[in-house]
Amino acid sequence: MQRPSEKRFRVGTLTVLALTAFAANSVFCRLALAQPLIDPASYTAVRLITAVVALGIITTIRRHGSLAKSGGSWISAAMLFVYAASFSFAYIKLSAGTGALILFAAVQITMIAAGIYAGERPEMSDWLGLFIATGGLIYLVSPGITAPSTVGSILMAVAGIAWGVYSLRGRGSSDPIGATTDNFVRTLPFA
Repeated sequence: MQRPSEKRFRVGTLTVLALTAFAANSVFCRLALAQPLIDPASYTAVRLITAVVALGIITTIRRHGSLAKSGGSWISAAMLFVYAASFSFAYIKLSAGTGALILFAAVQITMIAAGIYAGERPEMSDWLGLFIATGGLIYLVSPGITAPSTVGSILMAVAGIAWGVYSLRGRGSSDPIGATTDNFVRTLPFA
């Protein structure tokens, strides 16, 4: 059994790795599209296909050679595709930092709104944080000299909402990696 300090260290380390991967995802997409080395539609297709390959390998190893289906859905796959495509097309118009801010805010607002709708009651500090974050996002995208592209901002918000819905649909999955693999496989016809 892990000691609490070991568990906190492990969770902290995995959190930092996940956040680094998410940030790298935005930076790599922006770099590829800014050059332009690839168009957004092709980037989306490559991203989804390589995810299927990587997840297929991981799932096969975890299941000792079996790649049986496990809980994906067409609705979740559609949300995953909407996220990936909107994300790619948004980065034609946005910087990596602005895009990531809009994306993460949209994901959080979607998930918090779903929780409130389901009856969860945030504490005062949660509400304060939500209002500050939402206010900052509104200020960022408000028209002005340095406002980001409206089209890019809307596309990234759509990507964030789709990712939030995808995440909410995956709650409680008995096999999250298997379901994610199934969902990525189902995105291929869209790609």
